[in-house]
Amino acid sequence: MTTRSESGHGLSAIMSERRKLINFAYRLLGSLAEAEDVVQETYARWYAMSRQQQDAIESPGAWLTRVAGRICLDVLGSARARRERYVGEWIPEPLPERTEWISARPGGATVDPADWVTLDESVNMAFLVVLESMTPAERVAFILHDVFCHSFAEVAEIVGRTPAACRQLASSARRRIRESQSPASPTAQQARIVRDFKQAWEAKDIDALIGLLDPDATAIADGGGLAIAFLRPIEGGEQIARAWVEIAERRPGNMTFLERTVNGQPGLVAQQDGVTVTVFAFEVAGDRIKHIWAVRNPEKLRRWTTG
Repeated sequence: MTTRSESGHGLSAIMSERRKLINFAYRLLGSLAEAEDVVQETYARWYAMSRQQQDAIESPGAWLTRVAGRICLDVLGSARARRERYVGEWIPEPLPERTEWISARPGGATVDPADWVTLDESVNMAFLVVLESMTPAERVAFILHDVFCHSFAEVAEIVGRTPAACRQLASSARRRIRESQSPASPTAQQARIVRDFKQAWEAKDIDALIGLLDPDATAIADGGGLAIAFLRPIEGGEQIARAWVEIAERRPGNMTFLERTVNGQPGLVAQQDGVTVTVFAFEVAGDRIKHIWAVRNPEKLRRWTTG
């Protein structure tokens, strides 16, 4: 008699797909909390099937990916309506470097799904923001094919279109990324520019800030109605420099700025009494800062603080 584990459908074989599913869903949704919900629902559907139905599935991993992809499509479809009601700008949830994760782990037995997110170029903030401009189908086709190396035939099963149509979706997504993103500067150069920005900010040196910002730079903040933040993007390097000096003027005495990795790239974190209150992500083009994303919504900062 063949056991579940012998047929490759045992618990360890099924749960080994969890990391990939978390990575997949986070890149699509820009929210680790929503990604975890998608993965939980995916496994709930698997275990809702009978033993015979499970054993009839040739590749559980492919089945789980299809189901997660379809759930993500549904979430992305409803997300547009939710974003219209969102207070201010919506920015993807920022993720810290693995060594910076802060989460409750009773007895050290619980593994945080955030530990499983691979921080590569497909999760940097600029990339995730471009994904937000795509249709749900474009995002799913592009992420599955270009990031997770699925064939267009497999993508078609999830998106509900022909392989040729999915190829066009991925091509359209690729074009959006090329048009929106500048060539990435070396990480060391990015870190130096972010450090210089931090020092100029702390010194309230408006000329130095202007020199570090692209003339056409944009700054966007996300408070979600739960934290004070400017509701509309600030356009232009000089305007951003003036706004940041104003922020520095009002900076509480118990606030510190720290250099941290944000979604795999150099960023900054503002802490009050050791509690993270803002995470800053940057896009650096050449030797200038092109975009700043400031996340202040406390619901998106849970991975950064125990406060």
